[in-house]
Amino acid sequence: MTETKDDSVAAADPAAASPTMRVNGETVPVTGVAAHTTMLDWLRDQGLTGAKEGCAEGECGACSVLVARPGTDTPSEWVALNACLVPVAALDGQEVVTSEGLGSSRALHPVQRELAVRGGSQCGFCTPGFVCSMAAEYYRPSRKASPDAGCDHEHGPNGFDLHALSGNLCRCTGYRPIRDAAYALDSPEDGDTFAARTSAPPPPAVATHLTVDGASFVRPSTLAEALELLAERPDAQVVAGCTDFGVEVNLRGVRARMLVAVDRLAELRELSFGPDEVHLGAALTLSEIERTLGGRVPLLAQMFPQFASRLIRNGATLGGNLGTGSPIGDAPPALLALDADVVLTSRRGDRVVPLADYFTGYRTSLREPDELIRAVRIPLPLAPVTGFQKVAKRRFDDISSVAVGYALDVVDGVVRRARIGLGGVAATPLRALATEEALAGRPWTEQTVREAAAVLAAEGTPMDDHRASASYRSAMLGQSLLRLFADHHPDHAGQPEASA
Repeated sequence: MTETKDDSVAAADPAAASPTMRVNGETVPVTGVAAHTTMLDWLRDQGLTGAKEGCAEGECGACSVLVARPGTDTPSEWVALNACLVPVAALDGQEVVTSEGLGSSRALHPVQRELAVRGGSQCGFCTPGFVCSMAAEYYRPSRKASPDAGCDHEHGPNGFDLHALSGNLCRCTGYRPIRDAAYALDSPEDGDTFAARTSAPPPPAVATHLTVDGASFVRPSTLAEALELLAERPDAQVVAGCTDFGVEVNLRGVRARMLVAVDRLAELRELSFGPDEVHLGAALTLSEIERTLGGRVPLLAQMFPQFASRLIRNGATLGGNLGTGSPIGDAPPALLALDADVVLTSRRGDRVVPLADYFTGYRTSLREPDELIRAVRIPLPLAPVTGFQKVAKRRFDDISSVAVGYALDVVDGVVRRARIGLGGVAATPLRALATEEALAGRPWTEQTVREAAAVLAAEGTPMDDHRASASYRSAMLGQSLLRLFADHHPDHAGQPEASA
């Protein structure tokens, strides 16, 4: 089965009209803005001040807005994004709704009304962001009411997934009334224009060429055009969801001379689940991958909910997470355990690199300046015993101190093969080769695991920093293997995991 999101970039002449955006039902020109100008700053300059800047790094959600994007269950979906991270030029030709566009004081949207009557507005600074994130979940096509759904405290009887708000921080800490408002929402009524909008395709991405003060934002119309541009401009900054680069712009003042957007190139947005491998396009967002896979890769299904917040996952891409080369990224440990390969592409063609060989140093890799990450390939069949463990100061929406991905083949009580990926314990993500060797060929017993856990605790070169000490990181490595064993007792080892 192969799936490609139908949102390929429409061709356009570089000298074409200035970028435009449809905001709250009106087409607005985007003129005179620098390449690094964020959607949030531009919206506020237009007088749409509901969205706020709280953290400028995608943690608080005060800047949340809705964007029409390709859907997994319907032609389009309303997706909540952090406006503080996305360049406004990246929304050229797109359809955006802010909290002002959802409703007004005289005609409240159902989300706004429930937040108001249940005391969920608090001081109001963050409320517009909550409104947009809550509205995205309100209109999620797969949200179904279930009387028994509220028993886990994270899903309401109306099918509302509280994790939709995991990227929204309320500074007044009044979370119960916010949850009550979310759980009180019914299904959209007949005639709801926002619900009806999901039946039509989203606007296609348009080729964009914006240059102001010598700095450019370019959205190529084809992959070939993108590769040609990278060959000519090795200094170009490739961007997709901008969840990492946007932070560099906002907090560190980075100003690239050229930004090349690849997030909507069809060739980078293919997903297939074949007999021999899973093919994940590098420009698919994590939310798209999560929902399209539907738990068919259990290790990834465990990793996704722990990866930042829903707001971030709605924009972040797998290619971007690998492209930054961060040693504390959440995806690399899971993909290393899955024995994944990275497909790199340039004008010279494609080349396939094992992820275990991809990282060469702190935020460096084998990828050449003229190459793009095209896809990630995961070989099949999958190991039956898997686990993803992330140690952080917060349960969700936090950067990991340590992250570990496990994939073990246990047959007749013996570990036939082990793959373990580590993050946060060295300058690069890495495989725990010594621990894999300590497990392979040995019985899956507590004695084996305790001996291997001691080996695992010595893997990598952990350091002391503000997130954790080196000794703590080492201790957590060893404990993670003991936890995996507790979760997969020998009586159950070798049995396929239930899909998350």
